[in-house]
Amino acid sequence: MSSEKTKDLESVDIMVNMGPQHPSTHGVFRMVLWVDGERVVELEPHIGYLHRGSEKISESEIYPQVVTLFDRLDYLSNLNNEMAFCLAVEKLMEIEIPKRADYVRMILCELNRISSHMLFYGTMGLDAGAMTPIMYGFRERERIQDFFQSVTGARMMHNYIQIGGLREEPPNGFQKQLREMLPKLEKSVEECDQLLTLNEVFLSRSRDIGIINGTDALEFGLTGPCLRASGIAEDIRFTEPYSLYDEVDFNLPIGVTGDTWDRYVIRIAEMRESIKIIYQLLQLLPDKGETKASGIRLIPRPPKGESFARVENPRGDLGVYLVSDGGDKPYRVKVRAPSFANLQALRKMSVGSYVADVVMILGSLDIVLGEVDR
Repeated sequence: MSSEKTKDLESVDIMVNMGPQHPSTHGVFRMVLWVDGERVVELEPHIGYLHRGSEKISESEIYPQVVTLFDRLDYLSNLNNEMAFCLAVEKLMEIEIPKRADYVRMILCELNRISSHMLFYGTMGLDAGAMTPIMYGFRERERIQDFFQSVTGARMMHNYIQIGGLREEPPNGFQKQLREMLPKLEKSVEECDQLLTLNEVFLSRSRDIGIINGTDALEFGLTGPCLRASGIAEDIRFTEPYSLYDEVDFNLPIGVTGDTWDRYVIRIAEMRESIKIIYQLLQLLPDKGETKASGIRLIPRPPKGESFARVENPRGDLGVYLVSDGGDKPYRVKVRAPSFANLQALRKMSVGSYVADVVMILGSLDIVLGEVDR
Protein backbone atom coordinates (compact mmCIF):
# COMPACT_ATOMS: atom_id res chain seq x y z
CA MET A 1 0.00 0.00 0.00
CA SER A 2 1.39 3.42 -0.90
CA SER A 3 2.38 5.90 1.78
CA GLU A 4 -0.33 8.31 0.54
CA LYS A 5 -3.00 5.77 1.45
CA THR A 6 -1.50 4.61 4.76
CA LYS A 7 -0.86 8.06 6.25
CA ASP A 8 -4.61 8.61 6.71
CA LEU A 9 -5.12 5.35 8.59
CA GLU A 10 -5.55 5.57 12.37
CA SER A 11 -4.13 3.03 14.81
CA VAL A 12 -6.01 2.19 18.00
CA ASP A 13 -4.86 0.52 21.18
CA ILE A 14 -6.55 -2.80 21.90
CA MET A 15 -7.81 -3.58 25.40
CA VAL A 16 -6.97 -7.10 26.54
CA ASN A 17 -8.20 -8.79 29.72
CA MET A 18 -5.64 -11.08 31.36
CA GLY A 19 -7.22 -12.97 34.25
CA PRO A 20 -8.73 -13.54 36.72
CA GLN A 21 -8.72 -17.16 35.46
CA HIS A 22 -5.48 -16.84 33.49
CA PRO A 23 -2.80 -19.26 34.77
CA SER A 24 -0.01 -16.69 34.42
CA THR A 25 -1.67 -14.32 36.92
CA HIS A 26 -0.67 -16.64 39.79
CA GLY A 27 -4.12 -16.58 41.35
CA VAL A 28 -7.39 -14.76 40.95
CA PHE A 29 -5.88 -11.50 39.71
CA ARG A 30 -7.00 -9.52 36.69
CA MET A 31 -4.88 -7.22 34.58
CA VAL A 32 -6.42 -4.99 31.94
CA LEU A 33 -3.83 -4.28 29.27
CA TRP A 34 -3.96 -1.69 26.53
CA VAL A 35 -1.63 -2.88 23.79
CA ASP A 36 -0.23 -1.38 20.62
CA GLY A 37 0.58 -4.54 18.72
CA GLU A 38 2.51 -6.55 21.31
CA ARG A 39 3.66 -3.51 23.26
CA VAL A 40 1.87 -2.61 26.52
CA VAL A 41 0.97 1.09 26.61
CA GLU A 42 -1.17 0.98 29.77
CA LEU A 43 -1.90 -1.49 32.54
CA GLU A 44 -4.62 -1.49 35.19
CA PRO A 45 -4.56 -4.11 37.96
CA HIS A 46 -7.84 -5.33 39.49
CA ILE A 47 -7.79 -7.07 42.88
CA GLY A 48 -10.42 -8.21 45.38
CA TYR A 49 -11.57 -11.52 43.90
CA LEU A 50 -10.26 -13.38 46.98
CA HIS A 51 -11.37 -10.92 49.69
CA ARG A 52 -12.64 -12.71 52.80
CA GLY A 53 -12.50 -9.95 55.40
CA SER A 54 -9.78 -11.65 57.46
CA GLU A 55 -8.95 -8.55 59.48
CA LYS A 56 -12.61 -7.99 60.41
CA ILE A 57 -13.14 -11.68 61.21
CA SER A 58 -10.22 -11.43 63.68
CA GLU A 59 -12.37 -9.15 65.85
CA SER A 60 -14.83 -11.98 66.52
CA GLU A 61 -12.28 -14.75 67.16
CA ILE A 62 -10.40 -15.46 70.37
CA TYR A 63 -6.64 -14.89 70.12
CA PRO A 64 -5.60 -18.54 69.51
CA GLN A 65 -8.16 -18.78 66.69
CA VAL A 66 -6.75 -15.73 64.92
CA VAL A 67 -3.51 -17.66 64.31
CA THR A 68 -5.44 -19.95 61.96
CA LEU A 69 -6.56 -16.92 59.93
CA PHE A 70 -2.93 -15.87 59.47
CA ASP A 71 -2.17 -19.36 58.13
CA ARG A 72 -4.52 -18.57 55.28
CA LEU A 73 -3.39 -15.05 54.41
CA ASP A 74 -0.23 -16.07 52.59
CA TYR A 75 -0.69 -19.80 52.23
CA LEU A 76 2.94 -20.25 51.11
CA SER A 77 4.34 -18.52 54.23
CA ASN A 78 2.11 -19.99 56.92
CA LEU A 79 4.66 -20.26 59.71
CA ASN A 80 6.13 -16.80 59.08
CA ASN A 81 2.61 -15.37 59.29
CA GLU A 82 1.86 -17.21 62.54
CA MET A 83 5.10 -15.79 63.94
CA ALA A 84 4.09 -12.20 63.08
CA PHE A 85 0.76 -12.33 64.91
CA CYS A 86 2.17 -14.17 67.94
CA LEU A 87 5.01 -11.63 68.24
CA ALA A 88 2.45 -8.79 68.27
CA VAL A 89 0.45 -10.44 71.09
CA GLU A 90 3.60 -11.37 73.05
CA LYS A 91 4.86 -7.80 72.77
CA LEU A 92 1.60 -6.50 74.20
CA MET A 93 1.62 -9.07 77.02
CA GLU A 94 5.38 -8.61 77.63
CA ILE A 95 5.98 -12.34 77.31
CA GLU A 96 9.49 -13.73 76.94
CA ILE A 97 9.35 -17.14 75.32
CA PRO A 98 11.86 -19.94 76.05
CA LYS A 99 14.96 -19.98 73.84
CA ARG A 100 14.29 -23.52 72.67
CA ALA A 101 10.89 -22.45 71.34
CA ASP A 102 12.45 -19.43 69.63
CA TYR A 103 15.07 -21.56 67.87
CA VAL A 104 12.45 -24.04 66.63
CA ARG A 105 10.30 -21.15 65.39
CA MET A 106 13.23 -19.73 63.42
CA ILE A 107 14.13 -23.12 61.93
CA LEU A 108 10.56 -23.64 60.71
CA CYS A 109 10.31 -20.10 59.33
CA GLU A 110 13.56 -20.43 57.36
CA LEU A 111 12.41 -23.79 55.98
CA ASN A 112 9.15 -22.09 55.02
CA ARG A 113 11.21 -19.46 53.17
CA ILE A 114 12.99 -22.16 51.18
CA SER A 115 9.73 -23.95 50.44
CA SER A 116 8.14 -20.73 49.18
CA HIS A 117 11.15 -19.81 47.04
CA MET A 118 11.17 -23.30 45.53
CA LEU A 119 7.60 -22.79 44.33
CA PHE A 120 8.62 -19.37 42.97
CA TYR A 121 11.53 -21.01 41.15
CA GLY A 122 9.26 -23.56 39.50
CA THR A 123 6.57 -21.11 38.42
CA MET A 124 9.19 -18.66 37.14
CA GLY A 125 10.41 -21.44 34.86
CA LEU A 126 6.85 -22.08 33.69
CA ASP A 127 6.36 -18.37 32.94
CA ALA A 128 9.46 -18.50 30.74
CA GLY A 129 8.17 -21.62 28.94
CA ALA A 130 10.23 -24.31 30.73
CA MET A 131 8.67 -27.42 32.28
CA THR A 132 11.60 -29.01 34.12
CA PRO A 133 12.10 -26.30 36.84
CA ILE A 134 8.63 -26.90 38.28
CA MET A 135 9.54 -30.58 38.70
CA TYR A 136 12.76 -29.65 40.53
CA GLY A 137 11.06 -27.02 42.67
CA PHE A 138 8.13 -29.20 43.70
CA ARG A 139 10.42 -32.13 44.52
CA GLU A 140 12.16 -30.05 47.20
CA ARG A 141 8.99 -28.29 48.30
CA GLU A 142 7.40 -31.69 48.94
CA ARG A 143 10.42 -32.75 50.97
CA ILE A 144 9.96 -29.73 53.24
CA GLN A 145 6.17 -30.07 53.41
CA ASP A 146 6.58 -33.71 54.49
CA PHE A 147 8.88 -32.49 57.27
CA PHE A 148 6.32 -29.85 58.31
CA GLN A 149 3.64 -32.53 58.43
CA SER A 150 5.77 -34.67 60.72
CA VAL A 151 6.24 -31.68 63.08
CA THR A 152 2.88 -29.90 63.01
CA GLY A 153 0.50 -32.58 61.77
CA ALA A 154 -0.53 -30.50 58.74
CA ARG A 155 1.00 -29.90 55.33
CA MET A 156 0.04 -26.23 55.05
CA MET A 157 -2.33 -24.80 57.69
CA HIS A 158 -0.09 -25.60 60.64
CA ASN A 159 -1.40 -23.61 63.63
CA TYR A 160 1.86 -24.61 65.35
CA ILE A 161 3.44 -21.33 66.45
CA GLN A 162 1.30 -20.26 69.40
CA ILE A 163 1.17 -17.27 71.72
CA GLY A 164 3.98 -17.89 74.19
CA GLY A 165 5.87 -20.49 72.17
CA LEU A 166 4.88 -23.66 70.31
CA ARG A 167 1.71 -25.73 70.37
CA GLU A 168 3.63 -28.82 71.40
CA GLU A 169 7.11 -30.27 71.71
CA PRO A 170 8.78 -31.11 68.35
CA PRO A 171 8.57 -34.86 67.64
CA ASN A 172 11.31 -37.35 68.47
CA GLY A 173 13.98 -37.30 65.78
CA PHE A 174 13.33 -33.64 64.87
CA GLN A 175 17.02 -32.71 64.78
CA LYS A 176 18.09 -36.00 63.17
CA GLN A 177 15.52 -35.65 60.39
CA LEU A 178 16.55 -32.06 59.82
CA ARG A 179 20.26 -32.92 59.62
CA GLU A 180 19.50 -35.60 57.04
CA MET A 181 17.39 -33.22 54.96
CA LEU A 182 19.69 -30.17 54.83
CA PRO A 183 22.45 -31.68 52.62
CA LYS A 184 19.77 -32.77 50.16
CA LEU A 185 18.37 -29.25 50.09
CA GLU A 186 21.85 -27.81 49.54
CA LYS A 187 22.41 -30.11 46.59
CA SER A 188 18.99 -29.32 45.15
CA VAL A 189 19.50 -25.54 45.31
CA GLU A 190 22.69 -25.99 43.29
CA GLU A 191 20.86 -28.19 40.76
CA CYS A 192 18.12 -25.60 40.38
CA ASP A 193 20.69 -22.85 39.95
CA GLN A 194 22.60 -24.76 37.27
CA LEU A 195 19.44 -25.69 35.39
CA LEU A 196 17.89 -22.24 34.93
CA THR A 197 19.85 -19.24 36.17
CA LEU A 198 22.29 -18.82 33.27
CA ASN A 199 20.14 -20.53 30.65
CA GLU A 200 20.42 -18.45 27.48
CA VAL A 201 16.68 -18.37 26.81
CA PHE A 202 15.87 -17.54 30.44
CA LEU A 203 18.43 -14.71 30.44
CA SER A 204 16.90 -13.21 27.29
CA ARG A 205 13.44 -13.37 28.91
CA SER A 206 14.49 -11.81 32.23
CA ARG A 207 17.53 -9.54 31.81
CA ASP A 208 16.65 -5.82 31.53
CA ILE A 209 12.94 -6.65 31.81
CA GLY A 210 10.76 -4.85 34.38
CA ILE A 211 13.54 -2.64 35.73
CA ILE A 212 12.82 -0.52 38.81
CA ASN A 213 15.51 1.49 40.57
CA GLY A 214 16.01 1.70 44.31
CA THR A 215 14.43 5.15 44.71
CA ASP A 216 11.25 4.17 42.89
CA ALA A 217 11.14 0.82 44.70
CA LEU A 218 11.17 2.59 48.07
CA GLU A 219 8.50 5.07 46.99
CA PHE A 220 6.20 2.25 45.89
CA GLY A 221 6.71 0.45 49.19
CA LEU A 222 8.49 -2.60 47.79
CA THR A 223 10.05 -4.87 50.41
CA GLY A 224 11.73 -8.26 50.54
CA PRO A 225 13.58 -9.72 47.55
CA CYS A 226 11.87 -7.23 45.20
CA LEU A 227 13.43 -4.30 47.09
CA ARG A 228 16.82 -5.91 47.61
CA ALA A 229 17.00 -6.69 43.88
CA SER A 230 16.97 -2.92 43.29
CA GLY A 231 20.09 -2.45 45.42
CA ILE A 232 18.48 -1.54 48.77
CA ALA A 233 19.93 -3.45 51.74
CA GLU A 234 16.76 -3.77 53.81
CA ASP A 235 15.76 -6.92 55.69
CA ILE A 236 13.87 -6.91 59.00
CA ARG A 237 16.09 -9.76 60.22
CA PHE A 238 19.05 -7.35 59.86
CA THR A 239 17.65 -3.88 60.50
CA GLU A 240 15.22 -4.72 63.34
CA PRO A 241 16.19 -8.24 64.46
CA TYR A 242 13.26 -10.10 66.00
CA SER A 243 13.29 -13.47 67.72
CA LEU A 244 16.99 -14.48 67.97
CA TYR A 245 18.22 -13.46 64.51
CA ASP A 246 20.94 -11.35 66.07
CA GLU A 247 22.60 -14.60 67.24
CA VAL A 248 23.12 -16.04 63.74
CA ASP A 249 25.44 -14.97 60.94
CA PHE A 250 24.21 -14.70 57.36
CA ASN A 251 24.66 -12.51 54.30
CA LEU A 252 22.12 -10.25 52.63
CA PRO A 253 22.00 -10.81 48.84
CA ILE A 254 21.67 -7.48 47.00
CA GLY A 255 20.89 -6.91 43.32
CA VAL A 256 22.22 -4.27 40.98
CA THR A 257 19.82 -3.62 38.09
CA GLY A 258 16.44 -4.25 39.70
CA ASP A 259 15.23 -6.31 36.76
CA THR A 260 13.34 -9.60 36.61
CA TRP A 261 16.55 -11.64 36.61
CA ASP A 262 17.82 -9.88 39.74
CA ARG A 263 14.55 -10.59 41.55
CA TYR A 264 14.91 -14.25 40.58
CA VAL A 265 18.57 -14.67 41.50
CA ILE A 266 18.12 -12.92 44.89
CA ARG A 267 15.70 -15.69 45.89
CA ILE A 268 18.14 -18.40 44.79
CA ALA A 269 20.82 -16.78 46.97
CA GLU A 270 18.37 -16.45 49.88
CA MET A 271 17.75 -20.20 49.90
CA ARG A 272 21.48 -20.76 50.44
CA GLU A 273 21.48 -18.24 53.29
CA SER A 274 18.44 -19.86 54.92
CA ILE A 275 20.20 -23.24 54.90
CA LYS A 276 23.22 -21.56 56.51
CA ILE A 277 20.97 -20.09 59.22
CA ILE A 278 19.33 -23.46 59.94
CA TYR A 279 22.73 -25.15 60.35
CA GLN A 280 23.66 -22.55 62.98
CA LEU A 281 20.33 -22.88 64.76
CA LEU A 282 20.80 -26.64 64.98
CA GLN A 283 24.07 -26.04 66.82
CA LEU A 284 22.38 -23.60 69.22
CA LEU A 285 19.19 -25.63 69.79
CA PRO A 286 19.13 -27.22 73.28
CA ASP A 287 18.23 -30.92 73.33
CA LYS A 288 15.76 -30.31 76.14
CA GLY A 289 13.83 -27.39 77.55
CA GLU A 290 10.48 -25.68 77.68
CA THR A 291 8.69 -24.84 74.43
CA LYS A 292 6.09 -22.50 75.94
CA ALA A 293 6.30 -19.64 78.41
CA SER A 294 4.87 -20.43 81.82
CA GLY A 295 1.65 -18.89 83.05
CA ILE A 296 0.04 -18.48 79.62
CA ARG A 297 -3.71 -18.99 79.85
CA LEU A 298 -5.46 -21.22 77.34
CA ILE A 299 -7.45 -18.16 76.23
CA PRO A 300 -5.12 -15.18 76.80
CA ARG A 301 -6.45 -11.71 77.56
CA PRO A 302 -3.77 -9.14 76.71
CA PRO A 303 -3.98 -5.83 78.63
CA LYS A 304 -5.53 -2.79 77.01
CA GLY A 305 -3.15 -1.20 74.56
CA GLU A 306 -1.65 -1.59 71.11
CA SER A 307 1.43 -3.18 69.58
CA PHE A 308 3.13 -3.55 66.23
CA ALA A 309 5.34 -6.45 65.16
CA ARG A 310 7.20 -7.07 61.90
CA VAL A 311 8.76 -10.15 60.35
CA GLU A 312 10.63 -10.79 57.11
CA ASN A 313 8.46 -13.32 55.34
CA PRO A 314 9.42 -14.77 51.91
CA ARG A 315 7.71 -11.86 50.14
CA GLY A 316 8.93 -9.04 52.36
CA ASP A 317 7.97 -6.94 55.37
CA LEU A 318 4.87 -8.39 57.02
CA GLY A 319 3.58 -6.10 59.77
CA VAL A 320 0.78 -6.72 62.28
CA TYR A 321 -0.84 -3.83 64.17
CA LEU A 322 -2.86 -5.08 67.12
CA VAL A 323 -5.25 -3.21 69.42
CA SER A 324 -6.56 -4.87 72.59
CA ASP A 325 -9.46 -3.75 74.78
CA GLY A 326 -8.51 -6.24 77.51
CA GLY A 327 -10.88 -8.96 76.31
CA ASP A 328 -10.25 -12.41 74.84
CA LYS A 329 -10.72 -11.13 71.26
CA PRO A 330 -8.69 -8.44 69.47
CA TYR A 331 -10.37 -5.04 69.20
CA ARG A 332 -8.54 -4.42 65.89
CA VAL A 333 -6.06 -6.28 63.71
CA LYS A 334 -4.40 -4.58 60.74
CA VAL A 335 -1.98 -6.35 58.41
CA ARG A 336 0.74 -4.63 56.42
CA ALA A 337 0.94 -7.14 53.56
CA PRO A 338 4.12 -7.23 51.42
CA SER A 339 2.45 -8.65 48.28
CA PHE A 340 -0.14 -5.85 48.33
CA ALA A 341 2.58 -3.20 48.47
CA ASN A 342 4.81 -4.93 45.90
CA LEU A 343 1.92 -5.15 43.44
CA GLN A 344 1.66 -1.34 43.37
CA ALA A 345 4.81 -1.18 41.22
CA LEU A 346 3.46 -3.52 38.52
CA ARG A 347 2.28 -0.75 36.19
CA LYS A 348 5.54 1.20 36.55
CA MET A 349 7.54 -1.91 35.70
CA SER A 350 5.35 -3.11 32.82
CA VAL A 351 4.37 -0.16 30.63
CA GLY A 352 6.55 -0.21 27.53
CA SER A 353 7.21 -3.95 27.76
CA TYR A 354 5.82 -6.71 25.58
CA VAL A 355 2.79 -8.74 26.70
CA ALA A 356 4.99 -11.81 27.19
CA ASP A 357 7.33 -9.75 29.38
CA VAL A 358 4.45 -8.70 31.66
CA VAL A 359 3.94 -12.38 32.51
CA MET A 360 7.58 -12.60 33.64
CA ILE A 361 7.42 -9.29 35.54
CA LEU A 362 4.30 -10.32 37.47
CA GLY A 363 5.87 -13.71 38.24
CA SER A 364 9.03 -12.01 39.56
CA LEU A 365 6.94 -10.13 42.17
CA ASP A 366 5.92 -13.52 43.63
CA ILE A 367 2.54 -12.28 44.87
CA VAL A 368 0.02 -14.38 46.80
CA LEU A 369 -3.52 -13.14 46.28
CA GLY A 370 -4.83 -14.42 49.63
CA GLU A 371 -2.58 -11.85 51.28
CA VAL A 372 -3.23 -9.09 48.71
CA ASP A 373 -7.02 -9.27 49.06
CA ARG A 374 -7.29 -10.55 52.66
